[in-house]
Amino acid sequence: MIKTQTETFRGYGKRKEIGAQTAVECRFGNEVETVLAVHCAAALSGADVGSGEVRYYGKAHFSVVYEDAEKRVCRAEKGVEFSAVKKDEFCYPALTARVSLHVENVSVRREGASVFATALLGADISLYGEQTFDYLSGGDLVLRREPVKVLTAHLVSGNAEAEDEFETELLGDILQHTEAVHLTDLVSGSGMLTAEGEVNLGILALKDGETLVSFERLVPFRIEIPCEAATAGCGAEAKISVVGANLHADADETKGKCTLVAEISLAADGCVYEETAVDAVVDAYSCTNASSLTFSTAESGGVGEVFRVTERIQGKCALSSPIDFSDVLQAVTLQRAEADLVAGEGGKRVEGVAVATLLVRGADGSHRGIELSLPFSVPVEAGECSVSVLVLGMSARQKQEGEIDAEATLKISLEEKRRISARLVSSVEEGEALPVCDSAVSVYIPRAGDGLWELAKSLRKPPEEVSASNPDIEFPVKEGQRVIVYRKKTVL
Repeated sequence: MIKTQTETFRGYGKRKEIGAQTAVECRFGNEVETVLAVHCAAALSGADVGSGEVRYYGKAHFSVVYEDAEKRVCRAEKGVEFSAVKKDEFCYPALTARVSLHVENVSVRREGASVFATALLGADISLYGEQTFDYLSGGDLVLRREPVKVLTAHLVSGNAEAEDEFETELLGDILQHTEAVHLTDLVSGSGMLTAEGEVNLGILALKDGETLVSFERLVPFRIEIPCEAATAGCGAEAKISVVGANLHADADETKGKCTLVAEISLAADGCVYEETAVDAVVDAYSCTNASSLTFSTAESGGVGEVFRVTERIQGKCALSSPIDFSDVLQAVTLQRAEADLVAGEGGKRVEGVAVATLLVRGADGSHRGIELSLPFSVPVEAGECSVSVLVLGMSARQKQEGEIDAEATLKISLEEKRRISARLVSSVEEGEALPVCDSAVSVYIPRAGDGLWELAKSLRKPPEEVSASNPDIEFPVKEGQRVIVYRKKTVL
C-alpha cells in the first residue's frame, strides 16, 4: 500500500472580475431652456456580496450649464442616490467586492417642461476571497518537487487631501468643474503602498456676463497606505477616486485677477500581491506498482508592469450638429476618452476616440453646445492589459467653414494583467504490481529530448540511480544514445 501525505494551501486572492452597468436619472425644472454642457460624477458608498449577486450603491452628482429663456447662462446641480445589482452565479457572501465606477455616457432629453439627464454608469467589480488547493507533499514514491508560485492578495485603503492655489484672469462665475485622476507611480515597499499622481482639474467659467472660458490645472497628490505585506518588488494596483472637490474664488478687480483655491478629497482602494512559493509535487511514480495520479490546479491573479505613453493627437472632428463661420468658438470642456487595446497584424494599438463639448456663441448671441469626437490610434508594446486614458489640453479651431480641427494630449496607462497557473499532484491511487525483470543488465534506448526525470520515470528507477549508472550521459538525451540499467542480484 502506497503511503502519501497531502497538505492544503489556504490563501486570499482575486477570484473573479465582472463588469456591470446601471442608468441613473435626474430631473431639472422648466428653468432650463437650452442645455449647453452636462456632467455627472459618481461616488461609491459601498458594495455587498450575496448569494448569486453583487449589490453596490452610491450617489451620482449632476451639474448642468444651460441658457434660460432670456439667453442668460446659468448652472444647476443635483445629487441622486442609486443602487444596482449584478447577478453572477459565482458570487457568495464570503467574498469581498471592490467596485470602481466610471461614467460611460450622459444624455439629455426634454419631456414637457422638464429636462432629464441620464448617466450610464459602468462598474468594474473585482471579487476577492479565500483560494485553496490540495497538493501532495510526501510519501512512498519517487517525487518531483518544484516551488510553485502563488499570488496572495492584501486589500488596503487610504485617503488624502490635495490642495492647489493659482491665479487666473478675472472671472464672473464658475459654472462647472470636473476632476479626472491620473496615477503616475505606485510603489510597494517597507510596509507601505505609495500612490502618486495628478488630478486634472477642468474649469468652465463665465467671463463678463456672456463669454465662456475653460482651462485646466494639474493638481499633484500623494497617498501613503500602510500595509505589512508591502515589500520591494511586490505587484500592486490601486484605484483612486475623487470623493469631494471644493473651489473658492477671490476676485481682485483692481488687478483684473482671480485667485482660485482647489481642495480635493481622494480615496484609494489598493491591493498588494505577495508572491509565495509552495514546495509541491508536480509529478510522481512508484518503482514497484502502477499508479494513477489526480491533479489539482493552483491559480492566482494579480498585476504586472504598468506601461505609460504620452501622445499628441490632432485631426478633423466629427460634430453632433453643424457649425459655420458665424459661430464664435468660446470653450472646450468635459474632455474625456473611450479606448480599447486592439491586436492587429502590425502589433497592438490603443484605439479610441477623444470626446469633448465645444461651446459656441451664435450670431444672435445665444450659446449652444456641440459634441466633438476625435479618433486616435496609438501603437504600443504590451500583453494583456487594462487601458485608461487621460485627455489634456484639448483645443479646437475652425479653419474651413463647417469643419473643426482639434488637438489634444493623451496620457495612456496600460496595466498588465498577471495570471499564474500550476498543475499539482493532489493524490495517488496504487495500481497493480509491475512485472519484475530478473536480468542483471538491461540496455534502454530513450527518446531523443528526454530529460533525467522522464527517463527515470520510463525505467521506474530513482533519477539518482539512473544518473549514477550512466555518468557520461548529458541531458536532454540525444538520438541514438543508450542507457544501461544494472540490477543487483542476490546470491542465496
